[in-house]
Amino acid sequence: MSDDSSRTVRRGRSARREQRTAGGLGLGLPYITRGIPIYDVLSDEGADLIEVQADTILQEIGLEFRDDTEVLDIWKNAGADVDGERVRFPKGLLKEIVRTAPAQFVQHARNPARNVVIGGNNLVFAPVYGPPFVTDLDKGRRYGTIEDFRNFVKLSYLSPWMHHSGGTVCEPVDLPVNKRHFDMVYAHIRYSDKPFMGSVTAPERARDSVRMAQIVFGEEFVDRNCVMIQLINANSPLVFDATMLGALKVYAAANQACIVSPFILAGAMSPVTVAGTLAQVLAEALAGCALTQLVRPGAPVVFGAFVSSISMQSGAPTFGSPEGTLLLNGAAKLARRLNLPFRSGGSFTASKLPDAQSAQESAQTITATLLSGVNFALHAAGWLEGGLCSSYEKFILDADQLGMMHVLARGIDLSEEALAMDALREVGPGGHFLGAAHTQRNFESAFFRSQIADNNSFEQWLSDGELDAARRANRIWKTQLAEYSGPELDPALDEALLAFIAQRKASFPDSNI
Repeated sequence: MSDDSSRTVRRGRSARREQRTAGGLGLGLPYITRGIPIYDVLSDEGADLIEVQADTILQEIGLEFRDDTEVLDIWKNAGADVDGERVRFPKGLLKEIVRTAPAQFVQHARNPARNVVIGGNNLVFAPVYGPPFVTDLDKGRRYGTIEDFRNFVKLSYLSPWMHHSGGTVCEPVDLPVNKRHFDMVYAHIRYSDKPFMGSVTAPERARDSVRMAQIVFGEEFVDRNCVMIQLINANSPLVFDATMLGALKVYAAANQACIVSPFILAGAMSPVTVAGTLAQVLAEALAGCALTQLVRPGAPVVFGAFVSSISMQSGAPTFGSPEGTLLLNGAAKLARRLNLPFRSGGSFTASKLPDAQSAQESAQTITATLLSGVNFALHAAGWLEGGLCSSYEKFILDADQLGMMHVLARGIDLSEEALAMDALREVGPGGHFLGAAHTQRNFESAFFRSQIADNNSFEQWLSDGELDAARRANRIWKTQLAEYSGPELDPALDEALLAFIAQRKASFPDSNI
């Protein structure tokens, strides 16, 4: 090997070691760029059929846009047929409108090294979103608080496998409903420097989120760049309500990204079949994505799909099912055919505990997330109980799986060093590779090292306290929070944020609606 080749190997090994050991500082890859192909289960002919059915839904049935006359006027001016709150769309209208949306875009972080590229061949992991409850092995299941919220922001910051700070990592029910968004957005800014999400629970809360982003990034920068991404759910089947529409308009007008995502449990909120559900998903998502472009052409938007099935016996949602994988995979192909970024997947489970069920169901969905070509994955860590609970232990368990997805996404290294001919020549027949020079060069980075798995002997496991995976995760999150050291925030920006929050909170009374 030449001197230049040797230096390249050493630099690569050093970089890998730095990447692996940087987890405690919240460092790591800013996002995944896949080195493996996307796996399609839906043929082009099948996608054609589903698109035809979506066009039929849009033309014949339409969607309702409730309690928002401005949106109805927007649709009327765009050429749609508006009858009360029901809107029907001529064939091809929505596809033509979404042509102005970018195929991929950068979401800027407070720390530019954390910027993420959403779309293309990239995958961004974001934590659990939305649960009113939290749970851990010590305190059990309880309502979330702002302390819990801050803890999950810190854990997301510390994980080298988590690319994004997320949004409502849990609902802080100890704060007034109409004011908690200030503390939530501030927590993302103060305790992390990764990208984050804004509030969507009312248009004025969306405007507050935009204003806080403007304080941090500058008004002109925010107008020209995406610094927040938001989750806009359709109220399936075939309805958008005033709350989501109001938030969508605020963010699109401000040039901030919206994830337009039908929330569907197949069999209850869509047909029981995969194909019928995919047609509905396409109709709903396409309508919402097109609306962002009518508000501001070129505004970043993500085609979203949260789709799973229900138990036909109990009506409860199910996760990790083969139908869920088919739905996720098919929706990803439909989004690619529109040249739009795609959001779906995560680490889903209906289990009430971080147990074998939760591990199996989450592994199924996170692997499908990677292989199907998802660009933005909410609920990548911490999701429990069908999304009702944010779990401290499961966050750690899921983050470990995300590390494995990083390795899988790289694919097979075919470099000279990876082909290892020098090791094969050195060892020869009947030898072993443990002492080979190639092994010594690469042993630190050769295989993914799980934080959670116990690969020691039975005797060693007994000596270490007979801990199962959940209890090992319990130790890890406690240690991480105890040792947390956050990113710096310019004191002037911090002061401006706190002054804005204080002024806005004082301007209207507390409310629980």
